[in-house]
Amino acid sequence: MRVLYSNAELSAYLTEQLGPLPVNPSTPTAATHRATPGIVLVPTMGALHAGHASLIRQAASLAAQRGMLGAMATIFVNPTQFDNPADFERYPHTLEADLQHCRAAGAAAVFVPSVTDIYPPGTPPPVPPLPTEATAPRLEDAHRAGHFAGVCQAVLRLFDLTRPAAALFGEKDWQQLQVLSAMTRTHRPHISIYPGPTVREHDGLAMSSRNRFLSPPDRQRGLALSRALADASTQSTPATAERFMIETLAAEGITPDYAVVRDAQNLTAPTGDPSRPLRALIAAPVGAVRLLDNMAWMPAGAVGRPAAGARA
Repeated sequence: MRVLYSNAELSAYLTEQLGPLPVNPSTPTAATHRATPGIVLVPTMGALHAGHASLIRQAASLAAQRGMLGAMATIFVNPTQFDNPADFERYPHTLEADLQHCRAAGAAAVFVPSVTDIYPPGTPPPVPPLPTEATAPRLEDAHRAGHFAGVCQAVLRLFDLTRPAAALFGEKDWQQLQVLSAMTRTHRPHISIYPGPTVREHDGLAMSSRNRFLSPPDRQRGLALSRALADASTQSTPATAERFMIETLAAEGITPDYAVVRDAQNLTAPTGDPSRPLRALIAAPVGAVRLLDNMAWMPAGAVGRPAAGARA
């Protein structure tokens, strides 16, 4: 596994493995946006856990199936997507352990850029026009000002630097997955986006880098999110599903930022169209940690609703 600590090292690696870039990747043109056949990208912010390892294994398997070079993980704590500077400052940095996770999961390479690699002084990459999935749902967009602008800015920059043919993002951050899928369809349509299923602890808690900050009592309370989603699946309408989620959370003293059922792809309120897959989504502060979770939802007893594909 190769570890690349700068744009120069990344460029040399890609030239060695895939051939030279048509132009300078720091000033991308349509020519640089043509994907090479070799890289399946897994962008991360580090503090890796089994969920990230699952994404890397999935990427490596996809690359092997399609005769590609392999999986490349990136580790970059992106400052522009944090609306709270304190949250950015306390985000865990565990590079050596992260590299071990990447190696064990089968990554061919790991790119560990600096802030100036991603945001060159004086010439920062532009923020692309945001899709409606980033601005209209009133979910994460309503609670984390500027978050998706920062995410899209960094991911688009990583795409242009690494030249992937495909990229994987986890389903746990469902709105982010839909935002990045929509952004990629518009701005880098040659890149295929694949979802990775949420990985859970043995007791059902969705894995997150922030779980380490939960106190033992709050970690126990946090299990209410997965229970609430399970309770929602027993209901026959979105409205009753939302009510059951809120009641399950309230029993643990949790007031969610949202606990809703939405169209799985555009994140709007359900229209009643049975051909549209739906998703139950929760975000809630539990102690000092804000937790997110989601699951596919369909009316109790319903069969045949299509799955929510996120591939771009």
